[in-house]
Amino acid sequence: MNFLNNSSRISDVYAETQYCYDSVSGSCKKNVQPVSLQFSMFAFMAFAVLITVTGNLLVLTSIAHFKQLHTTTNCLILSLAVCDFLLGVFIMPCSAMRSVYGCWYLGDFVCKLHTSTDIMLSTSSIFHLSFISVDRYLAVCTPLLYRSIVNSVTTLLMIITSWVFPAIFAFGMIFSNLNLKGSEHFFETQVQCVGGCTVFFSPTSAAFSSLFSFFLPGLIMLSIYLKIYVVARRQARSIKDLTRQIKVEDGNGSAVSGKHERKKANTLAVVVGVFLICWTPFFLCNIMDPFIGYSIPPTLTDALVWFGYMNSSFNPLVYAFFYSWFRKALSIILSGRVLHKDSCRMKLYSE
Repeated sequence: MNFLNNSSRISDVYAETQYCYDSVSGSCKKNVQPVSLQFSMFAFMAFAVLITVTGNLLVLTSIAHFKQLHTTTNCLILSLAVCDFLLGVFIMPCSAMRSVYGCWYLGDFVCKLHTSTDIMLSTSSIFHLSFISVDRYLAVCTPLLYRSIVNSVTTLLMIITSWVFPAIFAFGMIFSNLNLKGSEHFFETQVQCVGGCTVFFSPTSAAFSSLFSFFLPGLIMLSIYLKIYVVARRQARSIKDLTRQIKVEDGNGSAVSGKHERKKANTLAVVVGVFLICWTPFFLCNIMDPFIGYSIPPTLTDALVWFGYMNSSFNPLVYAFFYSWFRKALSIILSGRVLHKDSCRMKLYSE
């Protein structure tokens, strides 16, 4: 009988509504979950943060340290790794606390800063990937003009654009409350509460932000890689038919170079594919939710956000799987040989 009474009390505790701030009127409801579930969530999120930070730090170290890796494409990959690294250091830990407890204890200003940075980094990622796809298109489809078009100046402009425009878009929208435009009353009466940090979009802002941050760049990337695929197939057939002539004329250098560029394009196409797979579910929900009366459960939206975050964890794993230079650089770094004199001049692949 006592056991039944104790079980009943425990059920009542979990059934009782708890708030982020018990003594504050208008406080948000707190997620009341078993300790075992909270521990599992924290363990998964901590592992995701660790993989994201460590993996992208190794990519940063590899490309920055070894001179052979100082190419235009790798500069874009380096900047993309910085984007993923910042997401792992500053965004994911705070999002983990919000996901587990359903509360935000850092204040409204930090909430806006966190939201703006989150949107900026995800938008910056797809801008980087868009420019990488353009770089691969020029390398594969116009190899004779590639070095005259893609140089240090154009690469720097690509990187600056990938950071500045997403920053202006994200911080401008959130701090000016443009994301609430047209739905201010609904947000104030149905969504806003003390201790919350909900990323809310009105129908207009949801459509515009999703198109700008994801769908249009994603469509451009898919179109470019489809064109690269068609051209690469055509080149492969031509090279196969003219192998002997190429060997006689330039020692097979063009064939090897073309094959190398296509392999890089294929690898980066996988990176783009992983990005689209990870973020498409969230952006579909983001653009649909305002038009179906915000009926998508917040827990589902939060889970899709974390699925998107996992893209930043996957990128270094893709590099490790497809790039032999990254595996060799990783071996040198982890073995401590990176500390040796002139280690930056080590050859990671044959040119």
